[in-house]
Amino acid sequence: MSQAQTIAPASTVALLRDGADGIETLLLRRSEKLAFAPGRWVFPGGRLDPQDYALANGCEEAAARAGAARESQEECCQRPDPAAMVLLSRWTTPEGHARRFSTYIFAAPLAQVGEVVVDGEEIDSACWLGAGAALQQHRAGELDVMPPTMITLRLLDAHPTVAAFLQAAREALVPEVFPNLCRSEAGLVSMYPGDAGYAAGDPSLPGARHRAVLVDGEWIYLHEGVDAAYPPLVP
Repeated sequence: MSQAQTIAPASTVALLRDGADGIETLLLRRSEKLAFAPGRWVFPGGRLDPQDYALANGCEEAAARAGAARESQEECCQRPDPAAMVLLSRWTTPEGHARRFSTYIFAAPLAQVGEVVVDGEEIDSACWLGAGAALQQHRAGELDVMPPTMITLRLLDAHPTVAAFLQAAREALVPEVFPNLCRSEAGLVSMYPGDAGYAAGDPSLPGARHRAVLVDGEWIYLHEGVDAAYPPLVP
């Protein structure tokens, strides 16, 4: 089987509402029993299925929108409008993982926020959190997230309202991110194109730094000395 055949299309959506202290988003905690990302806090989402493609006339991005809405309904009983979703980025699971996904990350406002209900099996907890509060909890080691979630939270935290964020997101470039995940003496490093060590898979090589580094449970994003061809993933 080719490498391309082993990468499954998936999608996720950051559900948004305005709160007293800025933008709030709904985060779900994946069960510790799951094989992929156990115990991590994530946005609703999952692998695309034939039903999603049937609604999309063969267009993968449209299928991704349908899949994100379906997964949100299944995982937390919230139903965003696929047409209102704004595509933020697309991330591909690094090589070396048994299960790899090419994941569309969307953001969407909720016209009506209903009761959040999780199944207690795949998802064991859920909470609405301000983007800034979520980042603070992550820094304190209380919210275990992956780099795509951390970077999306930073994007949300840079704007005061949902409307302002979505307007900026519509005008922004949509990066396709292919991380190179390695270990260094300091811990895990997720390198991105433009990093001096990206091609060789060697985070110790001197030069530009375009990476997220896991330090004491916190992912720290670096963009230093990087060629202009590789803009930062966050402001």
